[in-house]
Amino acid sequence: MARFPQDPTQPSVALDRMELSYASANAEIYVKGPNGAPIDKPVTVILLRTGGQLYAKDVTKAGFVKFERVPYSEFTAQIIEPGYQPVTKQFEVDGPGAVTVTLNLEPLEAEAAAASVGFYALSPKVQKDAAKALEALRANKPNGALNHLQAAQRGAPNSAEIEYLFGVYASQVNDPVGAKSHWMKTLQLNPNHLSALLAVGQDFLHENKAAEALTYLKRATDTSPTAWRAHALLAEALVLQHEDAAAVKESRRAQELGHEQAGVVQPVLARALADTGEREEAMRVLEGYVQTHPADTAASKDLEILKNPNMKIAPAEAGEMSALTKEAASLPLSANWLPPDVDESVPPVVAGKSCDLDDVVSKAGKRITELISDVDRYAATETLTHESIDKNGIASAPEKRKFNYVASIQEVRHGFLNVEEYRSTTAGGPAEFPGGVATNGLPALVLIFHPYNASDFAMTCEGLARLSDGLAWQIHFRQRPDKPNVIKRYRIGADGPSYPVALKGRAWISADTFQILRLEADLVAPVKEIRLLEDRADIEYGPVHFAKGNVNMWLPKRADVYYDWRGRRIHRRHSFGDYMLFAVDDKQKISAPKVDEAPSDTSPGETPKQKP
Repeated sequence: MARFPQDPTQPSVALDRMELSYASANAEIYVKGPNGAPIDKPVTVILLRTGGQLYAKDVTKAGFVKFERVPYSEFTAQIIEPGYQPVTKQFEVDGPGAVTVTLNLEPLEAEAAAASVGFYALSPKVQKDAAKALEALRANKPNGALNHLQAAQRGAPNSAEIEYLFGVYASQVNDPVGAKSHWMKTLQLNPNHLSALLAVGQDFLHENKAAEALTYLKRATDTSPTAWRAHALLAEALVLQHEDAAAVKESRRAQELGHEQAGVVQPVLARALADTGEREEAMRVLEGYVQTHPADTAASKDLEILKNPNMKIAPAEAGEMSALTKEAASLPLSANWLPPDVDESVPPVVAGKSCDLDDVVSKAGKRITELISDVDRYAATETLTHESIDKNGIASAPEKRKFNYVASIQEVRHGFLNVEEYRSTTAGGPAEFPGGVATNGLPALVLIFHPYNASDFAMTCEGLARLSDGLAWQIHFRQRPDKPNVIKRYRIGADGPSYPVALKGRAWISADTFQILRLEADLVAPVKEIRLLEDRADIEYGPVHFAKGNVNMWLPKRADVYYDWRGRRIHRRHSFGDYMLFAVDDKQKISAPKVDEAPSDTSPGETPKQKP
């Protein structure tokens, strides 16, 4: 039987051994293997309260464990078992009797097993010591971190996360040799540790070993394709290797992903542009950078050289370049788990280029209309990576799932759009999202620019942006208060009430094809009625070849979703591939996979069925 700590909100126990009396029920946890196979080995099941506090833990016998007298509340059942994907499921104890929860364990591949050993794989005591060490290192007080790091390492001697923090400690006490040694050991424990890859790459840049740095920095971009710091440092290494065209592309990619944070990459971009003959563009980039970084004398000197057509910037030197991108050397230790608000800053655009807003929005809407009129539905393989974020901003070990995915966007009658999504597991079973909260509605966000919906938003053309794949018009949008919110809503339970959500955001629309290349969406304001504090999405689109008319349709290829809802802070990454498109006039239609309705909360991003 599980043991429980005393609930401080309840009356204390009297000396006559009177038992506590409060509303409670039993939680019965079943643990199964792939396809429902039995798990004979003992498995530790942890119960967490909302916010991540430990409530109780116990070990299964023959795949079953019962927690008795669990108070009415929301809980998360969690298993982190070596050799298996971490799994969590949120549930609510809200009535007498017993609540039944089933957790399915999926085995990890060897590489994924190494990458999954994060803070959440550590014991609660080690997590506590690591959190205190993090707090001291964030404040740049390494002496206050040492004892906690040593205690954490005693409890987890083979933790890549603790080893990485020892490297940060060594760096802060000016021991670069020790720091690099710790980071190299981190990579032995976890070859895909992003922060260690960036730190080692930066060390090689300081040592003027750009070729060696490239090895680690390319691994970093492969490990995390959306980490702007990885692309920024890779751009620097490429400039030092005189691979300037590739450096321009990586620099622009860093700016796309990091926005204002990635401003430190601009001197690198300017050098790469100058070396490829784009001297005027390099001058424009440096002028903007020097205005916001007047203390950077090296950049000011380069700008003066560029203004003189008879002078040429000297070849880049490793020490000089690394100083400019030092900020990109490693992931920040801050607890900020969210990307910047879309209104925090305006991403840079080409000076002097303005657009006809109505023309751009009209042509983008035409592309969306063509997709709906030509494509009945589309199928894809979807890979989901799920992370829970604790109160310190630390992500849980990633939980990965793969689905067969089908989406349909149809105009059921004039003025009414219907969006449907279906998922099943690749083995054919029902699709289950971590915690029972599904992410739906990603295909619907582009409908902001459909002719039926565009007038519901106030839009502004911010200018012409340079993306890594070409030029795009940068459009800001915001839900008009006098128009209905029809793009996104939250539903509580399968048949419960739904709450429309007002959105703001930014889209990048190709200057050549008027396809939407990227879209970011954010809340106009929190929705207090359902405790929705944050909901952000960042979606990238790519071409999918469609045989009808020999054209390319642009569909989501990657989406990052962040939300803080009812006390749960979540980051999810969705990747889509293996697309199949089905024309409206195809005689043979694909059927939707069978999907069981989730018994708990339905998704952030639920899509409305029609436009009122």
